Amino acid sequence: MQIASNIVILPPVNLIGMHVYTNRPEISSAVAKHKEKGLKIGFVPTMGALHRGHGSLFNFALENCDVVVVSIFVNPTQFNNPADLETYPRDLQADLEFLEHINPNLLVFAPSTTTIYGSQIKALDFNFDGLDQVMEGAFRPGHFEGVATVLKYLFEIVNPDMAFFGEKDYQQLQIVNKLVEIENLPVQIVGCPISRHDDGLAESSRNKRLTVKQREASPFIYKTLMQAKEHFNDQSVEDVVHFVEQEFKGKEHLELEYFEIANATTLKHATTKKAEDKYRAFIAVFAGDVRLIDNIALN
Repeated sequence: MQIASNIVILPPVNLIGMHVYTNRPEISSAVAKHKEKGLKIGFVPTMGALHRGHGSLFNFALENCDVVVVSIFVNPTQFNNPADLETYPRDLQADLEFLEHINPNLLVFAPSTTTIYGSQIKALDFNFDGLDQVMEGAFRPGHFEGVATVLKYLFEIVNPDMAFFGEKDYQQLQIVNKLVEIENLPVQIVGCPISRHDDGLAESSRNKRLTVKQREASPFIYKTLMQAKEHFNDQSVEDVVHFVEQEFKGKEHLELEYFEIANATTLKHATTKKAEDKYRAFIAVFAGDVRLIDNIALN
């Protein structure tokens, strides 16, 4: 990674009473002082546009750690669609108000792109043993390299003891575990249950972009996953996949991109069921130009 030589080191800023760090040295120093006291450091990396799903991660981290760092950074290298990057919601003030409501003692790291990448905004190469080649990886080439790159840098900057990720991005969770393994990073990765709206739709920053009609239609995704789980008990993998595909045919406001049943550990496509293996169903659906993903444990 190349770092620009003309980076200006700015002091931490204070907004609505919270301490917001924007540079590497300050956040690293703050964390180091807490570690010197023997305190356990938790970390929740986000891209902002915070919602109740993030809130569950923050609360889980606060329950398990003495000090929690939250990063807010829209990472350019994980967007294979430039339009998606351009339209991603950004409102730091709203995010900080949300965080202050959760706990005003959270440490916030809100770096610039230059702070993270320097003068060269480029993803690193990783060998994830095929975990990044299926499902999201197949439909969003380069996405997981970008995710892994920014997490590697953030882990090195924050140096947490534990990092918390939601299971909505289950494939990403497996990628992060693999990243920690291959980079030998001293951090424990914790997967947290999916946070859902009362109607079943998985919490996501993208939900804000749904029209009224799309939002009304979107709970169908989780409803269909639940039906697939029921069918998985006594039907073949092929039959369950066919069922889901048929359910989405002609469904107004929703277009199925993929539905996949895979081994929960290796993420390899399942064709048959083995009693000793665990399986998950993964789905991606377009509501207009908004892409929604979800998953569910099948057994």
